[in-house]
Amino acid sequence: MYPLVVHGKPMADELIAPPGLKGLAVADTVLGDVRGQEGFFHYRQYDAAELARERTLEDVWTLQLNGDLPPAAALIEPGGYRTLPFGVGEFVDAAADCMVNPMNTLRVGILAVADCEDRGESLDRSPADLHDDAIRLAAIVPTILARHHRRRLGLEAISPDPTVGHAADYLRMATGVMPTPAAARAVEQYLVATVDHGFNASTFTGRVVASTGADMAGSLVAAVGALTGPLHGGAPSRCIEMIDEIETPERARAWVTGALDRGDKIMGFGHAVYRAEDPRGVVLRATAESLSATRGAEAVDLVRRAAGIESEILAALAAWKPDQRIVTNVEFWAGVVLELAGLPRAMFTPTFSVSRSIGWSAHVIEQVSVGKIIRPSARYTGPEPMVSEPV
Repeated sequence: MYPLVVHGKPMADELIAPPGLKGLAVADTVLGDVRGQEGFFHYRQYDAAELARERTLEDVWTLQLNGDLPPAAALIEPGGYRTLPFGVGEFVDAAADCMVNPMNTLRVGILAVADCEDRGESLDRSPADLHDDAIRLAAIVPTILARHHRRRLGLEAISPDPTVGHAADYLRMATGVMPTPAAARAVEQYLVATVDHGFNASTFTGRVVASTGADMAGSLVAAVGALTGPLHGGAPSRCIEMIDEIETPERARAWVTGALDRGDKIMGFGHAVYRAEDPRGVVLRATAESLSATRGAEAVDLVRRAAGIESEILAALAAWKPDQRIVTNVEFWAGVVLELAGLPRAMFTPTFSVSRSIGWSAHVIEQVSVGKIIRPSARYTGPEPMVSEPV
C-alpha cells in the first residue's frame, strides 16, 4: 500500500494507492459497475446478466452508446459498418500472411481503416463524429478477425452480410457456414456478457490513451494490446485445453493438486473482483447446456465433464485455501460455449475483442467528454539522486 504522491510530496495518509490500483476508484462512469461481493454487474441501470439472457447484442450496443435500450433509444444497426474500405482488405490479407496472431492483424487493421477514412484525433472530433467512429471501428473487428483466420487457412475471405446479426455474421465469416440459430445465439450471449466489466486492464488502458486526445483507433488498439495478456483475456482456450487434459472429473483433484504444487495458475478460476459466483459464468453455463442439447451426444458429454471437473477443481481450491472463496470465472464456461459453437480455439481471445470493443468505444467517448489527461504519479524507490554542488 503506497501513499499517493503529488509533485514529489506525499499526500494525506488516508489517500492510499494499492498495488495494481486494485479497488481504487479513479474516475466516474455511467456505463456500469461490478459488485464483486454480491456477484452482480450491470450496464448502465440494467442487470447485465439478465441482458445476456434476454437481449440482442445490438440492443446492448445501443444501451452503451445511446444511453438506453431500444425503443427508448435509436437502435444501432452495425451491418452497414462492417465492410472494409477499398484496399484495406488486401492490407489485412498481407498482414495475416506474416502475423500468426489474429490480435496483431486486428491492431493494424483498425489503424488502417481509421487512417484510410481520416478519422482524426478525438480532441478535434464532434460528438456526432466520435459516435460514428465508435460504431464503425467496433463493427469492423469481426470482419478483420474472420478474414485473418480464413487467410491463415488459405481460404477466401467472406464479405459481411449487413442483413445478418452481428454475432451470426461473425460466425458465418469465420467458418464459411451460416450458423444455426442456437449457435449464433450462444455466441451472442457470450458477447453480451462481456461487452463491459468495470475498469478492467484493457478498458483502463483505452481510457488513458483517450485522455490524451488521441483518435478512437489509437485508444482501441491500446486496449487490444492489454487484452492480449493471458491474465486478462486469454483464458478461454486454456480452459478448454485444461478440460481436455484432465479428461474426467475423477482425474481433476490430482491434476489440480499437481498444478498447485508446481505453482501453476488454474485458468478459469479466481477473479480480481468477484468473491461471489461470477454471474457471467452462471449465464454461460446455462448457455452451454442449452447449446449442447442441439449438438449431439459428444457435446452433451463435454458439458457434463466440464461441470464435474469444475466441481472437483472448486473443492480442491477450497481445501488449498480454506480462508478464501475462489470462484469459477467467466473464462471456464466461455471456452465450452465457444467450442460448442464451432469457433477454432485460436479465435477465442479475439472473439472477446468483438464484444469488448463496443465497451471500449463507449468508455473512450465518456473519457473524451471529461477533457482531462490521466497523469498519475509513481513512488520512486531507487537510490538517492546525486545532486551536483553549485559552482
